[in-house]
Amino acid sequence: MARPDTTPQRPASTKELPMHNPYSAHRNVQTANFVCEAPTAKKVSLVGDFNKWDATANPMKKMPGGAWAIGIKLRHGHHRYAFMTDGHLTLDPRAMGITKDDRDRRVSLMAVS
Repeated sequence: MARPDTTPQRPASTKELPMHNPYSAHRNVQTANFVCEAPTAKKVSLVGDFNKWDATANPMKKMPGGAWAIGIKLRHGHHRYAFMTDGHLTLDPRAMGITKDDRDRRVSLMAVS
């Protein structure tokens, strides 16, 4: 008996691709919300591997009550991050874990799924 052809076939057009695919690249990005409790801080920003640790890339907004907040879109996976509070790297006490960055500093860890 002859074996069936198992060579992958390309669809004739992209119209044939299902748009509800849960593994689609469109679903691999989610908004992650970050909050830093620093009521006396003058300036707080979010730094991490997603912005190359650039303290100017994601400035946080001061909320009533003194907390600072920001929401950013992140791809699924693990992300290392910290808050830059008045020039000082600060861990997130609500983080899923703690790890080290490429400069051997202790930083916060989160997973986006």
